[in-house]
Amino acid sequence: MQYVVTHRFYWVFFGLILVEFILVQRSHRYRYSWKESLASLGVAIGHGVTGALFKPILLAPLMWVWNQRLFTLPLNGVWDFLLLFIGIEFFYYWYHRASHEVRWFWATHAVHHSAKHLNLSAAYRLGWTGLLSGYILFFLPLIWLGVHPLALLTGLSLNLIYQFWIHTELVPKLGVLEWFLNTPSHHRVHHAANSEYIDRNYGGVLIIFDRWFGTFTSEKPDCPAFYGLTHPLRSYNPVTIAFYEWRRLFQDLVTARSWRNRCRVILGRPT
Repeated sequence: MQYVVTHRFYWVFFGLILVEFILVQRSHRYRYSWKESLASLGVAIGHGVTGALFKPILLAPLMWVWNQRLFTLPLNGVWDFLLLFIGIEFFYYWYHRASHEVRWFWATHAVHHSAKHLNLSAAYRLGWTGLLSGYILFFLPLIWLGVHPLALLTGLSLNLIYQFWIHTELVPKLGVLEWFLNTPSHHRVHHAANSEYIDRNYGGVLIIFDRWFGTFTSEKPDCPAFYGLTHPLRSYNPVTIAFYEWRRLFQDLVTARSWRNRCRVILGRPT
């Protein structure tokens, strides 16, 4: 997804990554892979470049829908911002869930799940092909209902910034916060490739829609998570990482023997 994240936040992120690395080294409980973290940095740079190149293409349909809106959310009071926040969380949940359950969307999102170690550097391992996959379609209803495109993109940016800190194994469960917030514990479950955990906990800031729609699973002390794709990616090349699942998808399209099977390749669950 294309978000607006300021350079100031980048410096904060890099500082926190360094702090996490020092704590990991001291704890001796977790492994830290600099090769993987540097690969994630390369992926993040590619994400930023593609985002800048394709942003004008993205804004055109957003503004067209805005001009057809039914209402206008004024954003001049607390309740307006709360409504915007809940709306973004709701549609983000469905976007994120579709990114795991529909292979076309997974081809972009798989980039984020390709790291074999969960640490803060994995947070910015984001796909380059969000515009191609059509992620923005999930958020068009918000614009049609009166949310200005810039307000939507800003809200999504803040959602991404929040999610940065939950990509870590160092933070334990957080008591009562686990009931309504997306926490590091919940996000470890989300990133896990274990059969017990896979395709769970899709929330951005909140976990309430997962509880509501039956996709919530809590982290179990007797079931430690392991990470990465179910078809392991053995490369630190950012370009290979960015297009790994697309290559697998198109290979299956080529070998499919009917249009029905091709549709299943594109719209079915990831394999």
